[in-house]
Amino acid sequence: MGKPLSFDELSRAIKAHRSVYGHISGLQLDRTAPGEAWSSLPYRPVFVGDTQTGVLHGGVVTAMLDESCGLAVQLALDGTRAIATLDLRIDYQKPATPGLDIKAHSVCFRVTRSIAFVRSTAYQESEDHPVATATACFMIGANRTNMLSNKKAKYREPPTLDAPDDPAGLFANSPFARCLGIRLNGDGTLVMPFSPKIIGNPMLPAIHGGMTGAFLETTAIVGVTRELGVLALPKPIGLTINYLRSGRALDSYASASIVKQGRRIVAFEAKAWQDDPTRPIASAFGHFMLRQTGGAEEE
Repeated sequence: MGKPLSFDELSRAIKAHRSVYGHISGLQLDRTAPGEAWSSLPYRPVFVGDTQTGVLHGGVVTAMLDESCGLAVQLALDGTRAIATLDLRIDYQKPATPGLDIKAHSVCFRVTRSIAFVRSTAYQESEDHPVATATACFMIGANRTNMLSNKKAKYREPPTLDAPDDPAGLFANSPFARCLGIRLNGDGTLVMPFSPKIIGNPMLPAIHGGMTGAFLETTAIVGVTRELGVLALPKPIGLTINYLRSGRALDSYASASIVKQGRRIVAFEAKAWQDDPTRPIASAFGHFMLRQTGGAEEE
């Protein structure tokens, strides 16, 4: 087992051993306390979800909150056990202001033998004015890997986050979706090809839970937009993601459908799978607000 790490040693180990995506996204662990993490994500053009508005892709916020919640859980434990997200609920309070960094404050407020409970706030200038809030549950001892002590996987070429131009493609105005390589299949499903940059746990390797969440949200936006035949992209209100099994080093597929449609609000569900559609790796349920045309949009 070895000697338990002191809290300062644990903090340094967590800063040094991060998920692949967390590292290359530029997410910084700024301050720590037992069970608490303060982090920041520098603004980058590749994070934009709609170039017409400059607003960040909701999946960027989801991925940051997932990672930040995981940091808080690790800071509540002893550094010897692997963790995995069981579920993550995101409530979007307002769009992130283009050009500004995002910060997050995450608190692991309860730990049982097998489960850790976390809440988090994403904000820009003040925590009192959040961009989004989140609650999450993590499994403790999810697998036999130990990201803080085991040697990390190495890649010949360090992965980077870039968004190849595709002016005629489905995601011409969404750099982050292009960064993830998401594309539409002929059967209407979406595919997110596996790549090192979307890895969370490099020891398995496993896809970052935030990347799966971003993929499901993107799929839901595309599905709702196409099914309703609207031009303006719907505005995310809330999203709950259930992680059903580990996303392996394989391409992922997803589909979405409308559960209920109102005049302004649409409820949707989505699922993602890999080699077997009957064995999804994650599912999601959430709500979008339809953007108003010919009048002022609701805040």
